[in-house]
Amino acid sequence: MRCDVVVIGAGPAGSLSAKTAAEKGLNVILLEKRQEIGDPVRCAEGVSKVGLAELVKPDPKWISAEVKGSRLIGPDGTSFVMAEDRSGNEVGYVLERKIFDRALALDAALAGAEVFVKTRALGLLMRDGKPYGVSAMRHGEMISIECPLIIGADGIESKVGRWAGIDTTLKPKDIGICAQFLLQDRNIDQDYSEFFFGNTIAPGGYAWSFPKGGNLANVGLGIQGSRSKPGEALRLLERFVASKYPSAKVAEVIVGGDPGCGPIESATANGVMLVGDAARQTDPITGGGILNGMTAGVIAGEVAAEALSAGDLSKDGLKAYEDRWREAIGVHIARSLELKEFFVKLTDDDLNRLMHSLKDQDISKMDLMGMLRVLVKLNPKLLWGLKHLIV
Repeated sequence: MRCDVVVIGAGPAGSLSAKTAAEKGLNVILLEKRQEIGDPVRCAEGVSKVGLAELVKPDPKWISAEVKGSRLIGPDGTSFVMAEDRSGNEVGYVLERKIFDRALALDAALAGAEVFVKTRALGLLMRDGKPYGVSAMRHGEMISIECPLIIGADGIESKVGRWAGIDTTLKPKDIGICAQFLLQDRNIDQDYSEFFFGNTIAPGGYAWSFPKGGNLANVGLGIQGSRSKPGEALRLLERFVASKYPSAKVAEVIVGGDPGCGPIESATANGVMLVGDAARQTDPITGGGILNGMTAGVIAGEVAAEALSAGDLSKDGLKAYEDRWREAIGVHIARSLELKEFFVKLTDDDLNRLMHSLKDQDISKMDLMGMLRVLVKLNPKLLWGLKHLIV
């Protein structure tokens, strides 16, 4: 079996990579190890309306709810509301990822890509130190796919990166350990995505509620890996839910990890590009990565066509991908990492002090950086270390 590009992983980043490359006239095969694309859902499912519309045309079938904005809640219960269009890449729509992911994979297929489900990549085929294809297990049978270029969209655990010699190592402090319930409770606020801060609730992280309509919501939390013990995220989530939604019914439970290390040193190797969580393109503060991954996927698909046309699939030949994704999203990710590493050191008293300092401020129309500028101005001693980020 031969093609131009194999994309490994049919999440949003992989599907956009495959679709874009196919639209550029390349022969593309998209591999997904699971038998059902989009399941299980390891995501809170929130995305910005504007951000999504810049990448694809939203389909009402993908959207389980729309929210008016976000509510930020401090350790002592002090809260503020931010408008939807100012709340960042994770607030606006709450998706139905099982439908959304399948729709994106179908779009890739309609663009000309072949989609193989229940097909697990086992390794790269190598010759003279360079990959020339992928070995895989499809429906219980071994197959080999020869191709000059591989795009790894295989998530936080990215085997493609390791096979290609890319350093994808994550330190415990750079991993978010997450647990989430699909919760049913009539007391869930269906108008706002809510974010709960405090080291008692989620050490080095935060808890969230993303409403899905019909008294449903994705309610979860993430904690810093260096401050976690086995099963700790799930125990903390159970305690949070018992306190906040004592009568709630749990419909689904998911657990997983989220990269929060900032931009990867290299997302390319000879004949290989990484996208999405595999390339650590997740926002270190929020843990959100849908739109970043899709953005990088489009760039990877475009660069794949350019590099194949030029006949140079070396690491140097794929440099355009590194340059373009870092310009598009890498600067923001790097800044978010600095913010995360500063804020995880704050105590609950510090967080309460910051929230209280905003009580006379109208933050409803501020974006996150605007609010940070106000916080630094009002709390110069506490936040002096962030001054360079807001100039």
